[in-house]
Amino acid sequence: MLTPSSNTVLEPVTAAMLAGLPDVTAHFGRFRVTEVSLGEKALAQFDDTPILAAAELLADARAGAIVWNGTSASWLGLDADRQLCRRIEERTGAKAGTSVLALMELFRAFDVKRYGLVSPYLDDVQGRIVANFEREGLTCAAERHTGERVNYAFAEIDEATIARMIREVAAAKPDAIVILCTNMRGGKVAAELERELGIPILDTVATAVWTGLRLIGEKPSRVQGWGRLFDIP
Repeated sequence: MLTPSSNTVLEPVTAAMLAGLPDVTAHFGRFRVTEVSLGEKALAQFDDTPILAAAELLADARAGAIVWNGTSASWLGLDADRQLCRRIEERTGAKAGTSVLALMELFRAFDVKRYGLVSPYLDDVQGRIVANFEREGLTCAAERHTGERVNYAFAEIDEATIARMIREVAAAKPDAIVILCTNMRGGKVAAELERELGIPILDTVATAVWTGLRLIGEKPSRVQGWGRLFDIP
């Protein structure tokens, strides 16, 4: 897993998701990300050079797959992740995936046309995400965001706030709801609210684990208790 340097959520959540799979291990490589905005300095954090350097170090551990466990392509454009995967595979020989590309696959699997969006991001970042997803044929039925730019602070949004945001967008009756941030404590909330609301809720840490398992030839259904997405083979 490739990890933003200031992220404190995705590592323990990924480990918890894989706790029942003693033959599967997750390992993490960081590169510097401290702010999410459309400013030049913030966008430059996602230049491929440090990401590929982190991927090469993970390849030393003979990782079966390398996954970018982050959501930057949602505002940079999905081609950024498609290009990154190609470069990781060329540079390391490992199969590559990302949280956002996995999300797109799951949207297709659940036949999602209208989605609900929950994130911690700024207004303009949220707007860019909605526009990029629209280019992929997806309509935002409803959205909520907290207007934060500091990546570390995303982890400080409590589960009650996330649950409230999910319930609010659920009122628009979307085909699915996405918690779009891998430093947001949405994993357990997603699984619990799916049962309450009857709507697939796709947390982007979970989408990274889902795609990583598929890339190494393991069945996602081996992960139990973390949402309906793991029922998708």
